[in-house]
Amino acid sequence: MRDPVPGGSPAAAGTFPLLAYRASGLGLPPKERLRGCRSPSSLSPELRGSVTVPSRFWFRCGMALPRLLPRALLPLARPGCGRALHRAGSASAAPDFNSFVARTNTCGELRSAHVGQEVTLYGWIQYQRQGLFLVLRDFQGLTQIIIPQDEKSEALRMQYRYLDLRSFQLQYNLRLRSRVVMRMREYLCNLHGFVDVETPTLFKRTPGGAKEFLVPSREAGKFYCLPQSPQQFKQLLMVGGLDRYFQVARCYRDEGSRPDRQPEFTQIDIEMSFVDQAGIQRLIEGLLQYSWPEERGSITTPFPSMTYKEALDDYGTDKPDTRFGMKVKIVDISDFLRRSDIQFVQNALSSPRGTVRAIRIPQGARYLKKKDLESLKESAKSQFDQEIMDVICRPDGSLKSLLTKFLGEKQQSELIQGLNIEVDDVVLLTAGEHEQVCSALGSLRLKSADLLEAAGLALRDPAALHFLWVVDFPLFLPKEDNPMELESAHHPFTAPHPSDASLLYSDPTKVRSQHYDLVLNGSEVGGGSIRIHSAEQQRFVLEKVLKEDSEVLSHLLQALESGAPPHGGIALGLDRLISVIVDAPSIRDVIAFPKSFRGRDLMGNAPDYVTPEELEPYHIQVSWPLVEKEAEKS
Repeated sequence: MRDPVPGGSPAAAGTFPLLAYRASGLGLPPKERLRGCRSPSSLSPELRGSVTVPSRFWFRCGMALPRLLPRALLPLARPGCGRALHRAGSASAAPDFNSFVARTNTCGELRSAHVGQEVTLYGWIQYQRQGLFLVLRDFQGLTQIIIPQDEKSEALRMQYRYLDLRSFQLQYNLRLRSRVVMRMREYLCNLHGFVDVETPTLFKRTPGGAKEFLVPSREAGKFYCLPQSPQQFKQLLMVGGLDRYFQVARCYRDEGSRPDRQPEFTQIDIEMSFVDQAGIQRLIEGLLQYSWPEERGSITTPFPSMTYKEALDDYGTDKPDTRFGMKVKIVDISDFLRRSDIQFVQNALSSPRGTVRAIRIPQGARYLKKKDLESLKESAKSQFDQEIMDVICRPDGSLKSLLTKFLGEKQQSELIQGLNIEVDDVVLLTAGEHEQVCSALGSLRLKSADLLEAAGLALRDPAALHFLWVVDFPLFLPKEDNPMELESAHHPFTAPHPSDASLLYSDPTKVRSQHYDLVLNGSEVGGGSIRIHSAEQQRFVLEKVLKEDSEVLSHLLQALESGAPPHGGIALGLDRLISVIVDAPSIRDVIAFPKSFRGRDLMGNAPDYVTPEELEPYHIQVSWPLVEKEAEKS
């Protein structure tokens, strides 16, 4: 039975059709009804401005209906749905309840035909819960709405995650994730003979890479580490003759959170014996084709490939979003600007790796305001210490820029031709060290695309799937804190490129690796490599190149000495992959119980304090900060 409508007469028997909605495309299950606080003070600021009466009040809502709702989950009219409900497909013409008023629809008439439209509703708030969602009622029916979330509400969602999990989009995301993983298991195990092996969670420190979580043991001074990945174990499985391994692996990294990263994450971990880079790539392309959700269209293989150098030169990043143009690469800009009197350009070009590069933003002058250009310049300055100069092409074809004071008409004409500048285009130009310049412009390319799309210019098709292999990474990179020392660009177990193997012992900085990344729409969704299977070569890399203590990896070196087959593998970031598939803004929208941006579990309040008695078996004492000591005393 249904409860009677609060503040009104009992409702007719049956179920009101409720519409799942959230501003970002998320929503609640269409039959879910939540009860709770109706205080207007708990509403978000966007809603509170329309509240006029404290407890039973009118509410106005403007919204665009989500496009990702499966047809089966949209509300449908049913027989006996209540006397005021609109009956779709009635033989007689239905009266227009929305004439002469500000609303576009009543709360009972929204159907699948309205998906993608912007609608305006008026009504009473029937239920409201935690400032997160509400049910809006009028004379004709109910519409369920999720209130747009700000940062505070995002934390509230995570605190009450068990309620947030009732939302349509989270339900959809988690069920789709389950289907994808099941299909991946079928493809790997049933079709290609892979063995699903669970590897230990408690292990030891691995040289290089991200920071690891420490786990105390009862042996004084000795700690476990949570694995960044099962890297060593899967290589040991190849030594053990398992031939083909995979695992849905939990991994841990003690580093800052971002929309596409959190301290614990899941990857589809794969390793094969007697395989080369091309074999791994064909395997992954087939795996994704087999497991890809039908509602997201089909995948075309083989995926295109690009070298690391090409990606950096053309897009300023090793994970380029190829759904739109605006490449960083320019034609002979450095050469003709050498003849200019621009001081910052001359300073840059006097360096051995100095360069001048630019991106052209088509029609930028129509869509970007002055404050937008200033924010782009500030971003390049704060993040990359790069000064940016803008050039705008006026309607008469002349250039508007501080740069023109230093360039004659001929040089300006060369600039226009070299960059294919057209009317209303904006060019962002900078000079400096090659990699830093490319990285800065690559970042501005993405930020410019965001600004253009916010202003109404469609650049990136949300339904497009642009897969890309990035290959031929350098094997080693200079350390940021000490450029005279080297660190692994991928990890210390990556094999050198066969063509560069001899350089490993003479000039390791020039060695390319057999490392490959898989990029989807500008997100790195996978990465792997062919591994070193020679104990001698592995020991040389650790001791001579990376200056690491090889004793930490003595078990692996001994295993390689026992006779290791050539092997390689890859790991697909499951959280990132699913978030791209469902077009979620964060991987937290595809994880049932995620951590916050600070790495905390807000629902269970973890990490938490433990008593000195609980620490005693682990030989640990906590040195409390002075502020907390003073608070305890008071």
